[in-house]
Amino acid sequence: MKYLKTPLAAVLCGGIIMGLALGMRHVQGLFMLPMTSARGWGREEFALAIALQNLVWGLAQPFTGMIADRYGSRRVLAAACLLYALGLVLMAHAATNMQLLLTGGLLIGMALSGTAFGTVYGALSRIVPPQRRSWALGLAGAVGGVGQFAMVPAAQGLISGAGWMAALAIIALLLALAAPLAFPMDDSAAASAPQQPGQSMRRAIAEALSHRGFWLLNLGFFACGFQLAFIAGHFPAYLLDQGFSANTGVMALAIVALANVAGTYWCGKLGNIYRRKHLLAWLYCARSAAMLLFIAAPISTASIYLFSCAMGLTWLGTVPLTNGLVSQVFGVKYISTLFGLVFVGHQLGGFLGVWLGGAVFDATHSYDLVWAASVGVGLVAALLHWPIDDRALAAQQMAPA
Repeated sequence: MKYLKTPLAAVLCGGIIMGLALGMRHVQGLFMLPMTSARGWGREEFALAIALQNLVWGLAQPFTGMIADRYGSRRVLAAACLLYALGLVLMAHAATNMQLLLTGGLLIGMALSGTAFGTVYGALSRIVPPQRRSWALGLAGAVGGVGQFAMVPAAQGLISGAGWMAALAIIALLLALAAPLAFPMDDSAAASAPQQPGQSMRRAIAEALSHRGFWLLNLGFFACGFQLAFIAGHFPAYLLDQGFSANTGVMALAIVALANVAGTYWCGKLGNIYRRKHLLAWLYCARSAAMLLFIAAPISTASIYLFSCAMGLTWLGTVPLTNGLVSQVFGVKYISTLFGLVFVGHQLGGFLGVWLGGAVFDATHSYDLVWAASVGVGLVAALLHWPIDDRALAAQQMAPA
């Protein structure tokens, strides 16, 4: 029993929950064509539900973070696993556009705010000592990446063998069974301990909102959400449109998830060595370069897999670096709340990325405009991260004007 109270147990359990939650989000594109075909929907209608999911996730994340900061993350994680399971079951039986929006959009979006990196990384930032924090965030992200990788062939196998409705129900069962894994994520003592004399949550939020770097992080994170949501939601369908098989799309998502394991872990490790804002700037440059090369070169199976590998290495590596930068500047007492506020920018980007993908395709029968937008927002994000003042807030306040 004592092993369940160690930092390693918290890292592993948090990574598993995150892997299941983000794994299902990662494979949503595999459900697009079978669901729209069965229900008679267009791609924009499915994309709108996933876009709403991203938006709700982002808007709910600060409030979920406030609850976790005040009462501890363990309760939030367990409840969100059960809500995610309920959302998937109801999504499987959605017969109208409105039902799809309420289940796949609203319920699952709320559940993601309690099962993904905002809550998991917030808990680990308090449980693990500062000198091991980057290691913990990187390892949890890597474990989560393994879960995402495993979800790709599992979801495709379930869709092919049992149908998309049964696949959603089985994944829902896995998330419900994951709820007890929240037990080792007990950060309630750290959450209730004072960090700065007299500092309240309201004061911490006010300090963050008045900090220029906080807004630059938010704007930069917009690009991450835009790029990831567009690719996760539309890449399998894009490859089918280009004449490749469904298996090619499955393999591409699997390569993204597998490369993400290494990318997230090493981004977390490198955050202990180099300045996080510089690493983030170079990550966004690398992503934009990979997209530009992919859409400019003739498409082939080799180019698809090389692009998937490049994207995977930078996929969620931005998250431990961004979370680490927030805790570096503002501390960890209210890290779930403050990261949740930064994450709003990420999910606004996610909303536009996945929705515009469907809307632009239905209007033009092409994804070219959205690919170009993805390259552009990545380059802007790289520029926005460079001038961020990454000193601890106390040091900034003590510095002479």
